[in-house]
Amino acid sequence: MVPSVIATAAVGVGLAQGALAASFSVSGQEFKVTAEELDGENFVQYGSIATEDGAVATKEGKAHAVAVSGFSSAKITKMCQSVVTPNLPFGLGSITLKLKAGDPGNATGDEREKKLVHATGLYLDVSDLNADAEFRNIDIGVGAGQLHDPGIQPNADKYVNPNGFAQRAEHANLKNVKQKAWATTAGTFKLPGLHLALSKGVDECY
Repeated sequence: MVPSVIATAAVGVGLAQGALAASFSVSGQEFKVTAEELDGENFVQYGSIATEDGAVATKEGKAHAVAVSGFSSAKITKMCQSVVTPNLPFGLGSITLKLKAGDPGNATGDEREKKLVHATGLYLDVSDLNADAEFRNIDIGVGAGQLHDPGIQPNADKYVNPNGFAQRAEHANLKNVKQKAWATTAGTFKLPGLHLALSKGVDECY
């Protein structure tokens, strides 16, 4: 999750110069995610490339540039995730899978806290983000090798240039989040009030 246009551009430059390499494979479909609020501790961000189904990156579109953002822990309010599978056979057409969780309703205090999505070791591989963001003690332009807690995504350290561009902050708060992503991973992911549904047609989170 990117705190400034300048920072985003710097990550892109690192990719263009070959400073950052492919990190892991993805399905080949982007998905959309929204959240009323994401509140995270120990934010880190660096650039990388995701490849489809373990394929070698080629000019045919098997590779995707991503901004990998990590949090040692995060709380998410009213999370929605959706992905559309188009042109299914048997007259089904497009089908949308939508997942929702973390709606606290009118709860307050500890009861509200229990109803939020909680994640540890959270990593988001993002291609596009819109949000109202606030960062505390942010450090832009550190080497990726200096990141710690949570640091580089597990099993991906060998693909990241330790001298490549990165940034970090003690705390990050993002509101009105809308993003496109290729992958989300977490050590633990608690989803209170989880609701997963399939619907006909295109019915994305935004």
